[in-house]
Amino acid sequence: MTHGNLLEPPATKLPERVDAEAALDAGTDPAEVAAEHPDFSEAWAALGEKALAADEFVAAYAYARTGYHRGLDQLRRAGWKGFGPVPWNHRPNQGFLRALAVLGKAAGRIGETDEYERCKKLLTDSDPAAAEATGLTD
Repeated sequence: MTHGNLLEPPATKLPERVDAEAALDAGTDPAEVAAEHPDFSEAWAALGEKALAADEFVAAYAYARTGYHRGLDQLRRAGWKGFGPVPWNHRPNQGFLRALAVLGKAAGRIGETDEYERCKKLLTDSDPAAAEATGLTD
């Protein structure tokens, strides 16, 4: 039997959002998914990623901040206390983690260095695999 780090809180896993996930997987525009499911962080993260790719850093920042805050609300409802693992391999967590990564990247591009560093630390602390997967690493 493995116990892991007994001082670390248990991993927080957000609930499945099958309908919203299916809409994105089917190729529905993330803006439509966000309008239909405004608390679905993955749609906001996708919008932020599109804006980043288009060098629209202020828009990316705004989309990502929305997804990040929606995800924080859900994590807190799921028992997260502001620290502890948020596993990347659990798809419902990926929306929050992707939004956090976009927020960090956009913050860096608009000169918000402190916020960039906070986002990078929170992402790595949540799950180093998330930092690696999203490219928000040094």
